[in-house]
Amino acid sequence: MKKVELIFVPTPGIGHLVSTVEFAKLLIDHNDRIRVTILSMKWFPDAALDAYTKSLTALPPDGIQLIDLPRVDPPSLAPWKSAESIIDSFIKCYIPPVRNAVRDIVSMKCSSDETRVAGLVLDLFCSPMVDIATDFDLPSYIFITSNAAFLGLMFYLPTRHSLNSSEFQSSDPEHVIPGFVNPVPTYVLPSAVFSKDGGYAAYVKVAERFRDAKGIIINTFEEVEHYALNCFSNGQNPPVYPVGPVINLNGLSYSDSDDKVMKWLDDQPQSSVVFLCFGSMGSFKAPQVKQTALGLEQSGFRFLWSLRVQPPQKDASNMLPEGFLERVQGRGMICSWAPQLKVLAHKAIGGFISHCGWNSILESLWFGVPIVTWPLYAEQQLNAYKMVKELGLAVEMRLNYRKDSDEVVMADEIEKAVGMVMDGGSEMRKKVKEMGEIARKSVMEGGTSFNSIGKLIENMIGNN
Repeated sequence: MKKVELIFVPTPGIGHLVSTVEFAKLLIDHNDRIRVTILSMKWFPDAALDAYTKSLTALPPDGIQLIDLPRVDPPSLAPWKSAESIIDSFIKCYIPPVRNAVRDIVSMKCSSDETRVAGLVLDLFCSPMVDIATDFDLPSYIFITSNAAFLGLMFYLPTRHSLNSSEFQSSDPEHVIPGFVNPVPTYVLPSAVFSKDGGYAAYVKVAERFRDAKGIIINTFEEVEHYALNCFSNGQNPPVYPVGPVINLNGLSYSDSDDKVMKWLDDQPQSSVVFLCFGSMGSFKAPQVKQTALGLEQSGFRFLWSLRVQPPQKDASNMLPEGFLERVQGRGMICSWAPQLKVLAHKAIGGFISHCGWNSILESLWFGVPIVTWPLYAEQQLNAYKMVKELGLAVEMRLNYRKDSDEVVMADEIEKAVGMVMDGGSEMRKKVKEMGEIARKSVMEGGTSFNSIGKLIENMIGNN
């Protein structure tokens, strides 16, 4: 039987690329006839992304090939344009190189008796590239690194746009969005949908192409988003395949740079430390850093704080309250970077104050660590709302905090949230532990995500 080749086109962000590679590995583990070629677009300089790409090129996982596409001239956009608009324009610039690469791969495989190209797997921001798949008579699949709730928003946007083509307003009433049990308050929607600087238009453009795909793949699992996934199995949408949690468990291996953090954790009692980490773009201004420090100090709990500061500040210690480091010596540690997966896996961690990126939420559930919600950007406010109001799997501190605002979360609020998440006997902690066990079972043989991947592969390669 012929091998089958899938061409993956991820958005060039470290979170998107890691999830793409891990998902590709899952497909190959399920069916050794599958081969994957990943087309790598060149983004703005990003040290972490460059290092990861180089490691893939130097030692590619079995069955996976990475092709570096030529760098294109970045779109000339006004600096006030939204991030989503910039991404959309960037992806548009890459349509010709991606089309050329797909043409070359298809031509090469056509002359081979051993392999055929079975389809394109596109990151959600690359959904306009569905047309490339169509040009070569190939099916396309959308891979969403976020959750089913976000997919619900993507299905809702074109419907609303056909009735009201203007951006969302903060004064809008609640929205009935597919996949949510409750009406969704406007204040937890992504900043992009309010943007008059191209963000709203970019989201609608991406969302309109979802229904043209042959299938939609989501990094979630049925048990955590049962209601949402049920809503999408109505025959009106492309089939939806929950395949998660897709987690890079290789991130659990140790490196020398992690030693200081991990050795400190080794000396702490079980479930005694609250961990603060806000993703690769999670940084704060001086007033917020000071209030966070005071809140941690007042809480009395041990803490590990991955602290990044916003330019032009460089030294975080200058932003801390006077005498803070001396007062918390022994029970608190501050670092500029922490190996998040390893930290969450450590027995000393009892709670996680997080920006609510979906990858971070899945990692915390996997290890049974309850979350405090502190969303910053992208769809994180929607994730926080889902975790608190729909699932009861997180402690609410804020649902609508925005990184670009001057709002400051005060020390008393942080102290209270730390106390709640570190409550060892709470019902929520029990629920999170149970969901962690379910998450692990879902990807094991016979689990819901394992079976969903099997159905996806059947859809992709059929009986050929």
